[in-house]
Amino acid sequence: MRAAFIVCLLCLAFAIHAQPAAPLRLADTWPLPEHELPYAGPAPSTHRLHLDLIMFRDTSWEPERILDAVRGGAAILAQCGIRLERAELYRFEGGDPGLRYLSTPVSRQLVRRVRPAKPALFFVRDTRHVPTFDAEAFGSGNTAARPELVFTVWVTAWIRDLPLALAHELAHVLMDSGRHSTEPGNLMRDETAPGNTQLTPEQCAGMIQAGERNGLLQREIAR
Repeated sequence: MRAAFIVCLLCLAFAIHAQPAAPLRLADTWPLPEHELPYAGPAPSTHRLHLDLIMFRDTSWEPERILDAVRGGAAILAQCGIRLERAELYRFEGGDPGLRYLSTPVSRQLVRRVRPAKPALFFVRDTRHVPTFDAEAFGSGNTAARPELVFTVWVTAWIRDLPLALAHELAHVLMDSGRHSTEPGNLMRDETAPGNTQLTPEQCAGMIQAGERNGLLQREIAR
């Protein structure tokens, strides 16, 4: 009797584990084509950037806030000759509730399911990582055991200074480095704040070199 009971429990556990993932549906898209992304760099652009942006319908994120922040972040990166050529926001619905949080196991699953182009930005409710950060970037140095997350940025709903935060995290991804700066007014200080928007020539060169090497930036085509 006891053996039969244990077998039943094992069968139930297997059945639960074997349940297919809840359907994840693409609900809406918002493209930002080139004519909606004016380039404001101090010199002609040398490299082009494409971004995929992912959000969920049942969170506090609003599409307009994300798209406006992406434009603002792109204007900051333009000082390095990087031009945002295209961005597209994808809003999903359904799927498991845990997908709305940054958590390595489910976040890896989400990236596998939506298969974004990299770099990709995910706008989530919150993080389950400890220590907690309002945004987190993943490069090649911190994804050996979670390769799906490489060259992604995860932004929580409690983020402050969103355009600055996006530019800061994207710079980490493009440089493929978690290094911060202590220089006053620098974008890469460990905490974003209004007025911290500057990038040094060395930081720009690091973004260009690593971004091109990792396939995240494309050289401009002569027009």
